[in-house]
Amino acid sequence: MTEEPRVSWGTSRARGVLAATILGSGMAMLDGTVVNVALPAIGAELGASMAGLQWILDGYLLTLAALILVGGALGDRYGRRRVFLVGVAWFGVASALCGAAPTTEVLVVARAAQGVGGALLTPGSLAILQSVFARGERATAIGAWSGLSGVATAVGPLVGGLLVQAWSWRLAFLVNLPVAAVTWWLTARHVPETRDESAAGRPDVLAAALGALGLAGLTGALVEAPVRGAGDPLVLAAGVVGVLALLWFGARQARSANPTVPPALFADRTFLLSNLTTFLVYAALGSIMVLLVVQLQISLGYAPTAAGLAGLPITVLMLLLSARSGRLAERVGPRWQLVVGPLVIAAGLLLLRFVEPGASYLTGVLPGVLVFGLGLATVVAPVTATVLAAAPDRYAGVASGVNNAVARTGTLLAVAVLPAVAGLSGAAYTDPAALTAGWRTALLVCAGMCALAGLVAWGVDNRVLAEAAVRPEPAEHEAAHPGECLCCGVEGPPTHLSPRGVGPGNA
Repeated sequence: MTEEPRVSWGTSRARGVLAATILGSGMAMLDGTVVNVALPAIGAELGASMAGLQWILDGYLLTLAALILVGGALGDRYGRRRVFLVGVAWFGVASALCGAAPTTEVLVVARAAQGVGGALLTPGSLAILQSVFARGERATAIGAWSGLSGVATAVGPLVGGLLVQAWSWRLAFLVNLPVAAVTWWLTARHVPETRDESAAGRPDVLAAALGALGLAGLTGALVEAPVRGAGDPLVLAAGVVGVLALLWFGARQARSANPTVPPALFADRTFLLSNLTTFLVYAALGSIMVLLVVQLQISLGYAPTAAGLAGLPITVLMLLLSARSGRLAERVGPRWQLVVGPLVIAAGLLLLRFVEPGASYLTGVLPGVLVFGLGLATVVAPVTATVLAAAPDRYAGVASGVNNAVARTGTLLAVAVLPAVAGLSGAAYTDPAALTAGWRTALLVCAGMCALAGLVAWGVDNRVLAEAAVRPEPAEHEAAHPGECLCCGVEGPPTHLSPRGVGPGNA
């Protein structure tokens, strides 16, 4: 990694770096949720079925999840700021194409192009924070990033509602253009360039294509099976191609001398378990945020803006508590927050079962939303900081890419599977009775996933953030341990520095 002056918390440069990374990643996150509230309007104008609406969501998530690992690796190799800037520009152009789309099919293609831009900028934002902030301040910076970026996710339905009612669903995409311009300016002015100087070779394009093909095949099979039937030749072929492509991707990564995702990362138990926790939580989060705004509009008769406002308490809680949650995890360790947070989310999901026709906002909607938001604020910042702390610094971009890919893949698969599990297909989402029945089923499934996430997180090493804070810089470590080790690449003495501390117990 290039030697750059460390950015200190509270300085003007720190504020500039935070603003750039939060706006960039927030733009991608906002677009992932602002579209949710616009789905009924899009469906009405373009004549889209339930499968069409799923593809509008999954077209974006598909390329984002499939290419986000490549985005992280490109940043590590060629410069995190450079790749982040390319992603911002790409996302802005694709947003303009979405805003002008005349048909469902064109919109799906433009959304897939948006996902490519998101895959370039999203992992870069976290990798920039991890590489430019002083070690003892990274959890605080990531907490602030998680809270303010998470606000973009939660406020998306509100923004979408306002834009849809003000003119058209097309504004939900066109609003990204000025945001992209401001993000570009802030990044060019405040963010220092960093990269992994030891990275060699070129990104594995074939591996990226296999990952994209695998996810596309599985997603296509899961979305189209309720419409065409599980035995349909096209559905079967898509599923088989998807599975084979993902198996080939895994085998290629295991054999590669320069893999996109170093398999050694997953040898760390904390890295593995915190990513699994991320997958389960974000699968529940993504699918419920989609269904909530649709349930409020179709079954309870909310206007788009009112449906967006209904989730505003989540925004407030994330804004107030996420940075504090990150600092708490740094002081006492992240395990309890990773266990309790998903269980609180599960409780909030069960309370949301009262969101049904005739329910008032104060007694039917607000209690579940408050508990749900409290759980998110508890878990989001600590799980992100834990994933990054569990990986060697040289893999900051890759680790960020893995965590983002896991989160988006969880949402992608949940959006593809959950409507069918809940009995929603075709035009069933336009029927309040059918939608409410599916809503209740979906909440139970997602609450179960969150409860499982809490159990999984019990195995996370509670010392990971404290040990990462005192880990020496890579240059210092290589000087102290000539020859490579797990932190630097290959074997070393049994008492060398591991990714999470010193001593044979951590090697």
